[in-house]
Amino acid sequence: MPNPLYDTLFGVHAGKATPFLKLLNGDVLSHSDFLTMAAQIAHVLAGHGLKPGDRVAVQVSKSPEALALYAACVQSGLVFVPLNTAYTVDELSYFIENSGASLIVCDQKREEDLSSLAKSLGAEVDTLNADGSGLLMETARLVPECFPTVSREADDLAAFLYTSGTTGRSKGAMLSQNNLLSNALTLAKTWHFTKDDVLLHALPIFHTHGLFVATNVMLASDGSIVFMPKFDLDEIIVRMPEATTMMGVPTFYTRLLSDARFTRDLAKHMRLFVSGSAPLLAETHIQFEERTGHRILERYGMTETNMNTSNPYEGERKAGTVGLPLPGVEVKVTDPTTGATLPHGEVGQIEVRGPNVFKGYWQMPEKTAAELREDGFFITGDLGVIDADGYTQIVGRDKDLIISGGYNIYPKEIELVLDAQPGVLESAVIGVPHADFGETVLGLIVPAHDDVPDLEQIKAAAASSLARFKHPRELIVVDELPRNTMGKVQKNVLRDEHKEIFEQTSAFRGFRTAIPTARRQSCLRPR
Repeated sequence: MPNPLYDTLFGVHAGKATPFLKLLNGDVLSHSDFLTMAAQIAHVLAGHGLKPGDRVAVQVSKSPEALALYAACVQSGLVFVPLNTAYTVDELSYFIENSGASLIVCDQKREEDLSSLAKSLGAEVDTLNADGSGLLMETARLVPECFPTVSREADDLAAFLYTSGTTGRSKGAMLSQNNLLSNALTLAKTWHFTKDDVLLHALPIFHTHGLFVATNVMLASDGSIVFMPKFDLDEIIVRMPEATTMMGVPTFYTRLLSDARFTRDLAKHMRLFVSGSAPLLAETHIQFEERTGHRILERYGMTETNMNTSNPYEGERKAGTVGLPLPGVEVKVTDPTTGATLPHGEVGQIEVRGPNVFKGYWQMPEKTAAELREDGFFITGDLGVIDADGYTQIVGRDKDLIISGGYNIYPKEIELVLDAQPGVLESAVIGVPHADFGETVLGLIVPAHDDVPDLEQIKAAAASSLARFKHPRELIVVDELPRNTMGKVQKNVLRDEHKEIFEQTSAFRGFRTAIPTARRQSCLRPR
């Protein structure tokens, strides 16, 4: 029976002894080995009583088994819901409850914390640790190595990815089989991937970039992956000679440039370096080309749409732009007020349409209607301009979303934590430029009356409530927040005032305060 996503990306490799995942310990998992592992996990999922369309919430460390869990969900017709490994239990509760997950797969260390939540929601819990241990794989090794693939249609849901906005709760973007498959096939062809390619994979697999771009593209092209648990500069340099391609966030490239071992000779055999998830500074483009002779290929995508545009594989790769629309994808810039399409050269909101665009937000019909037009165009929330050659340049966002190191950060969530602390009247959280992470989080605090807030205590409260990537890099006490005539805090003013708060002293380390501020108290924390 047909299952387009599984059949095309996974099932096509049945019986192949060709290498798929090359692990740092020297082990190699063939395509056949990987599919066997996925089939056994699919039996375990069926043993939990899951039916096609049920959601599986997954918060586990990156591992071959974790990737096989994704494949097993596709083969079983289940909806895969990957969750950031940095989320606290408090944060997880919303995603699990909102998605209606029937099964939660987590690290054994979190099993006790999540079991009571699961019980209250009528869900079950299974465990998978970073080293591949845990009840999930213990059970999987005892079941058959083949699983009958569940029939699914191209329009059926394959995954939810939770994204952030500037108001309200996080939204579950519903991605269909065709959303994922069409984008994988398009990217593999556009970027000239073949079975001879070896990808350096140091990205996490709980969001679009590492899972649906990097992994799916390699499955579509029959290539192999140097599978790294995380970005490790030393390991990247050691393993680069065996690779042909690399996908990363700007942080990867700035850190490579910071190391004298990263030379033209080390990169001479590489075919392609791709960057995304955060803006790549023009300076990084220039330095990278001068060092290696390679020009980084920057592209543009988002949770709701997968990839939309890309600088060309063959042709001019313009620094500061995210390139041209991918085949089959339409991109336009419109007036935020009227929705009218603007001519090239004028700044407006970016809208995209194509087979890559999601089906809407889970259980949020009003939000879906507000951002996904009836004609299929999705209002991205990014502001941009299309130049005379058709290249898109992103100039900002009409939302206050912060993107740091490729992670989306919802300011209001942090502000709620800050506002609840003793001595704090109100707060504002903004993103400020950071050459390594694209942006980093800055918290501005207005004290209550004449109180002097304890910034160390506030920092500790944020650390206990929020994932690390959401922690403010600096807290600053100010007299008041700027407001417009309607009383709304003018975050654009704050961003302008503090955009140079961190003065770069190297490619990736050492920042110091650059702006003296009246009645200013700050607490600088390491990232």
